[in-house]
Amino acid sequence: LPLGVFALLVVVLAIGVSRAPDKSVIPSALLDRPAPQFVLPQLGSATDFDSRRMQGQWYLLNVWGTWCVGCRTEHDMLLEIQQQGRLPIVGLNWKDEDGAAVQWLQELGNPYAHVALDRDGRVAIDWGVYGAPESFLIDPAGVVVYKHVGPLTAEVWQREFLTRLPPPAGDGSA
Repeated sequence: LPLGVFALLVVVLAIGVSRAPDKSVIPSALLDRPAPQFVLPQLGSATDFDSRRMQGQWYLLNVWGTWCVGCRTEHDMLLEIQQQGRLPIVGLNWKDEDGAAVQWLQELGNPYAHVALDRDGRVAIDWGVYGAPESFLIDPAGVVVYKHVGPLTAEVWQREFLTRLPPPAGDGSA
């Protein structure tokens, strides 16, 4: 009898998982809400980074760490995004060593306009971070427009981020 109940439970769970909508999407309670504000030390600077200084512009908040395999996977894409010049990228270096972060950016290139140091992970908790990498698109009003969990790819950038941004200035689009 216990084996039969277990087998039935496995079948029910398998059917539920197979019919569930997109399993890669983790909903965020922050969507369409004001982004949490924070003031943290800034990598390579004596001055703190205050997230309020990003008000009035679109930006991408990217949660990363040198210990994160997926962060290395997406790093070239972040450099491409920076080169496109559509919006600044703010890095939230999560639970990491400052020296390791400096070395990483020197070796791989620095796509970030600012790197805030969330050494104890408290700010990431406010943002509802599950793990790195995670990226948040913030509008000029300071509202979270989109959240992506996992490494950014060209496809995800095009489909989920660029479609939410206004057209670049001077392209004639309305």
